[in-house]
Amino acid sequence: MGTYGGNKLAEDEYAYDVTIRLARVLMEHGATVYMMVQDPNDGIRDEAILKMDHDEIGYPHQVIPLSQVYRLRQRIAEVNRLHARHKGAYQRLIALHVDSRSAGQNIDVFFYHHPGNAMGLRLAKNIHKVFTNRYKRAQPNRPYSGNVSQRGTLFEVRNSRAPAVFMELGNIRNQKDQRRFVVADNRQALANWIYEGLLADYTGR
Repeated sequence: MGTYGGNKLAEDEYAYDVTIRLARVLMEHGATVYMMVQDPNDGIRDEAILKMDHDEIGYPHQVIPLSQVYRLRQRIAEVNRLHARHKGAYQRLIALHVDSRSAGQNIDVFFYHHPGNAMGLRLAKNIHKVFTNRYKRAQPNRPYSGNVSQRGTLFEVRNSRAPAVFMELGNIRNQKDQRRFVVADNRQALANWIYEGLLADYTGR
């Protein structure tokens, strides 16, 4: 949770909005997309303050467990079932998250992959390259410090049979990072840049 102008910001609402924006761009270009977390009432929203609710469901139509362990197990079980269904196709898992750190700490977008998965590493590098280049154009006087690193302890990247990239999009409690989330065009830019990295990864196989 973060606070912005007296309003509460929930990380899951902003991560979800970027995710469905990414899904839209991918589908517009012919991809098949599965949203592992779905909110039946929330489409793409352009408001700065995204209203919080608690009616999300897990793919395909499952109640999401309150326990984080069971929640992740449920999600990855479905990811792996889909992976088996589409055997032989180009398949990737993108896990988008918004971090919550000290309010004074602003962070760039970071990319984590499993140390034993070369395809996950390649995907992370492809998306990171897009972000690095885009930041140079959009904010030439601002150094971009986001990087690619191993994180084999993350449940999603460790257990997904599809090559996976876990992304931290910023700190919901930091005022500078909040601009990345509360401005709808910035959320769309995040989605577009992730798509560009996916496209580069797909075409460069």
